[in-house]
Amino acid sequence: MPSNLRCFILSMEGAAVVLVCSFLLFTLSTSTPVDILNATQLIRDGETIVSEGGRYELGFFSPGVSRRRYLAIWYKQIPVQTVVWVANREVPINDTSGVLKVTNQGILVLQNHDGNLIWSSTSSRPARRPVAELLNSGNLVVKEENENNPENFLWQSFDYPGNTFLPGMKLGRDLITGLNRHLSSWKSPDDPSHGNFTYGAEVGGFPEFILREGSIVRYRNGPWNGLRFSGTPELKPNPIYIFGVVFNKREVYYGYKLRNISIPSRMVLTQNGLWQRLNWIDRTKAWEVYVTVQMDGCDNYALCGAYGSCNISNSIKCSCLKGFVPKVPDEWETLHWSNGCIRKTPLNCSSDGFVKCSGVKLPDSRKSWFNYSINLEECKNLCTKNCSCTAYANLDVRRGGSGCLLWFVDLVDIREFTENGEEIYIRMAASELGQFERINANGKEGMRIAVISVLSAAILILGLALLLYIWRKTSHMKPGSLTVVRESNSNIKNHMEDLEFPSFNFARIACATDNFSTNNKLGEGGFGSVYKGILEDGQEIAVKRLSKASRQGLDEFKNEVIHIAKLKHRNLVNLLGCCIEEDEKLLIYEFMTNKSLDFFIFDETQRMPLDWSMRYNIINGIARGLLYLHQDSRQRIIHRDLKAGNVLLDNEMNPKISDFGLARSFGEKETEANTKKVVGTYGYMAPEYAIDGLYSTKSDVFSFGVLVLEIVSGKRNRGFCHSDHQLNLLGHAWRLFGEGKSLELIASPIRETSNPCEVLRSIHVGLLCVQRSPEDRPNMVNVVLMMGSQGPLSPPKQPGFFTERDPVEASSSSMHHHKPLSYNDLTITELKAR
Repeated sequence: MPSNLRCFILSMEGAAVVLVCSFLLFTLSTSTPVDILNATQLIRDGETIVSEGGRYELGFFSPGVSRRRYLAIWYKQIPVQTVVWVANREVPINDTSGVLKVTNQGILVLQNHDGNLIWSSTSSRPARRPVAELLNSGNLVVKEENENNPENFLWQSFDYPGNTFLPGMKLGRDLITGLNRHLSSWKSPDDPSHGNFTYGAEVGGFPEFILREGSIVRYRNGPWNGLRFSGTPELKPNPIYIFGVVFNKREVYYGYKLRNISIPSRMVLTQNGLWQRLNWIDRTKAWEVYVTVQMDGCDNYALCGAYGSCNISNSIKCSCLKGFVPKVPDEWETLHWSNGCIRKTPLNCSSDGFVKCSGVKLPDSRKSWFNYSINLEECKNLCTKNCSCTAYANLDVRRGGSGCLLWFVDLVDIREFTENGEEIYIRMAASELGQFERINANGKEGMRIAVISVLSAAILILGLALLLYIWRKTSHMKPGSLTVVRESNSNIKNHMEDLEFPSFNFARIACATDNFSTNNKLGEGGFGSVYKGILEDGQEIAVKRLSKASRQGLDEFKNEVIHIAKLKHRNLVNLLGCCIEEDEKLLIYEFMTNKSLDFFIFDETQRMPLDWSMRYNIINGIARGLLYLHQDSRQRIIHRDLKAGNVLLDNEMNPKISDFGLARSFGEKETEANTKKVVGTYGYMAPEYAIDGLYSTKSDVFSFGVLVLEIVSGKRNRGFCHSDHQLNLLGHAWRLFGEGKSLELIASPIRETSNPCEVLRSIHVGLLCVQRSPEDRPNMVNVVLMMGSQGPLSPPKQPGFFTERDPVEASSSSMHHHKPLSYNDLTITELKAR
């Protein structure tokens, strides 16, 4: 073989060896198991590792508009990059030279292009074959190879959380090692370094979870009572997550786990100090706030000072506990309560007793004493014997109460709740106890006198009412009859002033609507007419003008002004203000460009523009609007007339629920109400409401279910007919579902372009909502979750009102009927349709 040829072959073989070695090295550094990094591998900027289940990803990122690089963990399958943990929060890398690797000692190190150490983990002991693994929980761990016991991990990111609290994390303290797992806010969306706020467990007496701004306490949850934190009565069993506190000799921590891991949910301490739970909604492709722990101003720590109590429902939030008076009265007159209250009568120790205070958030317990093994009576005896003891309470409220919690300091940060509050027994001087006993005795006597007085007054009022009724009947058309209307106007105006609700000048609205020209008329109902108007600044408005002859409209007007003036949600029509001048009553709304939903889904010529994606967006938007009314608004609102005509569409076809004339508000403890005057719209009313006058949030859920099936099918429930049967739309959908033919329900113009999975899920949820029994229907929390996830759904039961259709239904749903209506062989009286 010629020498030159032999040299060429050798050089080729050498190149191949170099190429193979380079390929193997590249493979080792980028392609070994995607969730594990060993001591021979590294991660460079631009490379990532992904947890085995594909839920989380680790790599380098730049927050917001910043160009600085950080090593972080984020959700892999969520299109909006959501970072849940950052390694080098305080020391960013200024270029893309960052490298992460595991040392032979089992320590994670992050270096820049100069090899300088940017960040490193720690190690609890020497390691032989250490690896780093990103778990599907979002936890980055360093461990011995093949070691899966968390107790033996060398290091884990869950022990050093940032601003995000993930399922499976422990938020609290290791009482043996002193490890403090706490959250700290980001400085800004562009800067993940430690912000002003921290949240974590503080021990000393009974543990408390405290939110601080710097060193200042801003909020505390209240002591854990076995079911929830004392200061968070809204924390109840829910369909999203299970939560609890573990407290033993080794550790104290708060944790939670998701009931359905397919619905991402996390808790975040925001840069503004809000402690929030957020859920990912697939449809909107956004994180939505499920709950903010700080509910209102009474959650500000120690707002009312020592022995003060906060009640958000009172016009003046702070008051002193019974037996106490303001320490500095002049300050209380100017609404400065921080100096709190002092006792009216000093304690005497030997003769002191206790007064029960119910329905409250227990005071700060960080300097308390506790014992889980004794009962309340033993707890009282201990407090009585110790002259320094200021109050006592049960530790655990389950099974009638158990355990003992004693306070030896001033009682601070108490607030009152309407439900799920607790009881505390406060030490009081003997003379004060006597006053309370006299007050209770006088209260009973006063109650007897009050009952007699009320009965007498009631008889007198009934007599006067009868005389007034007769007088009004005889003078209905006389000028003096305007007095009642003006008194009503005065009442409404008073409510407007209390709500600080905007008032419009009548002349301004008349000018905006061209003096209520018929050319500007948008529609008409039992209340009166609606007009389009344009204000002088160019803003388009819709004006509802109350008909002078409409009593129904007067009630609606009051509801709109009094109940929903302060409701703000992107899926509710915004009420801008009102006008009351003499006998004119106007409501002014934001103008909706695309009219109402019924115009699009029931009009043959308008069906085509409303494609499936728009319909699905409308369904989800209505659901979110109802959820806000039922759960997240200041007062629980039952709409009572949800229908296609009362869903308006803005210029981007986003739905907005309107017309709250029949709405009713519920208190926190109310679940249903009864009315003798059933009002609403045929085809949308729930059976229990139409038959018995019972309405609740589940009545709106039924209406929502009907609306969903109408949106999918393009057919009205009322008046629906089919050649094969006499069922209405609900019965038809139920029948198709049972036969596995639900896709046949979808409106024919969009059948070919629709998303079958979304259609089937919508129909399924709609049928769950129209089940006959209210107890079987989901609430709107579950509806929103079901629409936004892909998990299995329970089979629906038989719908209400689906077996036959009443002949009366041939008439329009907007007419008023005053005669009895036979429906499904049952009679409904006083039914008014709109």
